[in-house]
Formats: sequence, structure tokens, C-alpha cells
Amino acid sequence: MTGRDYLWCALNLLLDQEEELAALCPSCRAEAQEGRCPVCGGPAAPANAGENQSFDLERYERLKRGEQV
Repeated sequence: MTGRDYLWCALNLLLDQEEELAALCPSCRAEAQEGRCPVCGGPAAPANAGENQSFDLERYERLKRGEQV
């Protein structure tokens, strides 16, 4: 498949999803667009992935300005 074929497929998948959502009532549409757990289907909590709890933002800002720490 060429890049153009992949683009065509991706675009059509998005259009199909939009058509499916358009067929739902407003409350079902809002529920369908919520983040869900892929395992149990329950509402997904906001993820803190990628956050370093020990990161010192103030020290980083000082280093960025060229100050000695």
C-alpha cells in the first residue's frame, strides 16, 4: 500500500466514526466520547503518565536562565 492508500483508509475510518456518533442521541454520544478503560469499560481516571513527581521546576527554571545551582 502507498502512503496515499493509508491516508484514504484513515480518513474513511474517521468519517465512519463520525457517522456512527451522529446517529446517537446527545447523551449516548457524550458517553461514547468519554475516556473508557480498555479492560473493564469503566470511566478512565485522568492519567498521570509521564509526570515525574520529583522534578524540581524551580531548579529547572534557574538552570535554564544560566544561574548556578
